[in-house]
Amino acid sequence: MKILGYIFSPFWKILFVLSFAVPFLILFPLFYFALRTGKFDLVFKLKRFWARIISMFSFLFPSIDYKTKKYNLPKPCIIVSNHTSYLDIIFCPFYIDHTAVFMGKYELLKIPLFRYFFVYLDIPVNRKSITNAHKAFSDAGKKIDEGLSVVIYPEGTISENGKLRPFKNGAFKLAIEKQVPIVPIVNLNNWQFLQNGGFFKSHGKPGNPKIIVGDPIYTKGMTDKDVDELKEKIHTFTLEELDKFNGK
Repeated sequence: MKILGYIFSPFWKILFVLSFAVPFLILFPLFYFALRTGKFDLVFKLKRFWARIISMFSFLFPSIDYKTKKYNLPKPCIIVSNHTSYLDIIFCPFYIDHTAVFMGKYELLKIPLFRYFFVYLDIPVNRKSITNAHKAFSDAGKKIDEGLSVVIYPEGTISENGKLRPFKNGAFKLAIEKQVPIVPIVNLNNWQFLQNGGFFKSHGKPGNPKIIVGDPIYTKGMTDKDVDELKEKIHTFTLEELDKFNGK
């Protein structure tokens, strides 16, 4: 079965790339117009529509479960998530019900057309530069002041095997500084459907990715002294949900 999987995987990945790229090229004029004119709500609605097209044509049908009960996300808020696959980003509009911006790696600015998201709305982060990283979080704070939510992956990189890595402080420090709620998201198995790595070395397949939306944690009254505790609380929650899913 594993051999069949490795044979089938590249063909499915080609289908996935087409499902991603073709709708994007068709929608790009609308994206560009909305970005240039500051119609960011329209940008996010287009992203949601694009995500549904990708999901449908690549036969990926994510299951979104809320930890206690379904709710509208606080606005604005900071959404933090473990990072296991590029699917983590694609599926965000399925559970984020209002406009949000993404913090992403600086290299995305080099991708033709796609770079405009980071020129006009999303926030590029060069983690190799302390100055640039500080500016990126400052820009994220300004977005929050404008009423936009921010999506941050506190591991700072994609795990190739779904294993949780330590969290960096930035997202939690920002949530406390701005006194906005922080919403933890757990991507349980996205990496099993689109693994990070080489095109032929990593696997990919259709299926049913599973995502958990945790309850918002309100930071009202917290100070910098609470950063480590807040970070540890969300890291523990994420790890426990991953262990539970994996039967540990």
